Amino acid sequence: FFFANTRVSLSTRHHQNDRDRALITITASPSSVVNTNTSSIIMSSESKPKVVLAYSGGLDTSVILKWLCEKGFDVIAFCADVGQHHEDFEAVKAKALNAGALKCVVTDLRKEFVTDYIFEALKCNAIYEGRYLLGTSVARPCIAKEMVRIAAEEGAGFIAHGATGKGNDQVRFEMCAQALDAKLQCIAPWRDAEFIESFKGRSDLLAYCTKHGIPVDAKPKSNYSIDENLFHTSYESGVLEDANETYEESMFKMTVSPQAAPEASTTIDLEFVKGVPVKLTNKTDGTVKTDPLELFMYANEIAGANGIGRIDIVENRFVGIKSRGVYETPGGTLLREAHMDLEGICMDREVKRITEGMGIEFARLCYNGFWFAPEMDLIRYSVDYSQRDVTGVVTMELYKGNIIARGRISPYALYNPDLASMDIEGGGDNFDYNPSDAAGFIRINAVRLKTYAALRAKTQE
Repeated sequence: FFFANTRVSLSTRHHQNDRDRALITITASPSSVVNTNTSSIIMSSESKPKVVLAYSGGLDTSVILKWLCEKGFDVIAFCADVGQHHEDFEAVKAKALNAGALKCVVTDLRKEFVTDYIFEALKCNAIYEGRYLLGTSVARPCIAKEMVRIAAEEGAGFIAHGATGKGNDQVRFEMCAQALDAKLQCIAPWRDAEFIESFKGRSDLLAYCTKHGIPVDAKPKSNYSIDENLFHTSYESGVLEDANETYEESMFKMTVSPQAAPEASTTIDLEFVKGVPVKLTNKTDGTVKTDPLELFMYANEIAGANGIGRIDIVENRFVGIKSRGVYETPGGTLLREAHMDLEGICMDREVKRITEGMGIEFARLCYNGFWFAPEMDLIRYSVDYSQRDVTGVVTMELYKGNIIARGRISPYALYNPDLASMDIEGGGDNFDYNPSDAAGFIRINAVRLKTYAALRAKTQE
């Protein structure tokens, strides 16, 4: 595409000859010169549209950056620091500018990611399909929100990303962006027919980089795709697409294997206030962390060192495809276990039952890209109410992949030793509990079971 004069907007439509591919179409002012056969529009440099590109510095987004420049955009590369391991953001920034970016914005989102996203998921013990702690899913709204902010600040009408047309991230980025600014339009090159035709594989991407002088990492391509942030590291694609293929131990970045973990355990205290971790104390060596980011990073460190937080699963993507993923989420696994343990002593039974359902729904909405939806707001406000008494300290022992609860205490505990004791006949001095009342309780609750059994017996005669 080449753009002309003043007004430009992008939208997606289906190609007439291929319903499964979408291509970008342009609407321009009457003074534009349009060639419908080549989908090209000539535009003066003074009126180039701006696009904010989610940029990692990797092969795909580096090619996309240059490709967008060639299509007539002023590209603002955006790099989100959400705790990627050993990332050199100065090098990434230099690479973006070298590839033609108008500017490169690097934003440190780590603390916001912890307090406004990870801890929100933690408060409702969110877990997708009973196993996945949402490490990638919960990062996307954090990144998308900052993209939208930068687009407004820079006067950009477009955002772009390098997510594939088969994955969840395309949905997450675009749904979050549209929820925050409905006027923004999104460019997704890996759903664009022309882009896909030009870049059919890694060799085409590398050739493009060579042609345009874009530096490429000299290291051989990994056997899998990696997504990193301070919450987790995920591994998928490549050799892992065979659901029965195992992985190499050297793959992992955040955890040691349980077999290689220390022979001595680590004992910690985790303190929560209204469901949020506020203090982590290593009782083994005396280390104390209270800053949210430092606390979470330290939880990663000690849990990872003890072989905690690895899973290998096949999950259901929102787009309808099953996908295998290997994840390591050490700190998140530790904090979630401690939080659930504290809820056991602080939270009413029926409130717990309801919040368990909300946690499942929270995970589904987060996974599917609905973080900024009204139904998610409803869940988050409700969860906040449920957490008002979830305050206290949990003692945990970490040992070779295991998290072992050693005790818990809370000023708002609903647990009463006298009431629970098998050595005290009633409820102690403060509770009027008569064990003989249980007979009537059982009879009343058994009425429907007896009725159902009678019906089954009659129909089977």
